[in-house]
Amino acid sequence: MNNAKRVEIFRRLKAANPSPTTELEYESTFQLLIAVILSAQATDRGVNLATRKFFADHGTPEGLLALGLDCLTDHIKTIGLYKTKASNVIKTCQMLVDHYHGEVPDDRDALESLPGVGRKTANVVLNTAFGHPTIAVDTHIFRVANRTHIAPGKNVVDVEQKLLRVIPKEFLLDAHHWLILHGRYICVARKPKCPQCGISDLCEYKDKTPAC
Repeated sequence: MNNAKRVEIFRRLKAANPSPTTELEYESTFQLLIAVILSAQATDRGVNLATRKFFADHGTPEGLLALGLDCLTDHIKTIGLYKTKASNVIKTCQMLVDHYHGEVPDDRDALESLPGVGRKTANVVLNTAFGHPTIAVDTHIFRVANRTHIAPGKNVVDVEQKLLRVIPKEFLLDAHHWLILHGRYICVARKPKCPQCGISDLCEYKDKTPAC
């Protein structure tokens, strides 16, 4: 795909959604971090339903430590891998209190040292909370990048690095959210909604879904 196409794709995505953001519900950087940890292999809707049970009264590292592992586990038991996630959240809270004065660090290495935080989670927090021009490549973004040929790659790191190279700088800060929302609602896995897609004429996917 040439650069002119990429520019037009992101111009249209921006025109359709000028201020994209995550669909996770949060009121602080800490709550965003916890919600993203919980969102692995889970839907944002499912995470929001769970966090509404405890964020209001226990939405800080100290608050979740006071809530305790057993109660937290019970609150998130509707989410996949909930036992492991609950353990990681409590351990992360303890590390934040012990090493970062209860604050979420604005640093990739520090974030990735927290239990349950990998590269994708760190990228989401760095982008959404701290305004870093990062791309957190999940299954949606991986699919969109490969189908459209915006940045095809064999694995998520390859796609991430290509996206960072080819996305025009003016669009880079919000590109993560545009791509994930496009993959979640339009360029869906089983049958992409090509007739409803605002960038279908620019997309280089060979097996587009025809209009009825």
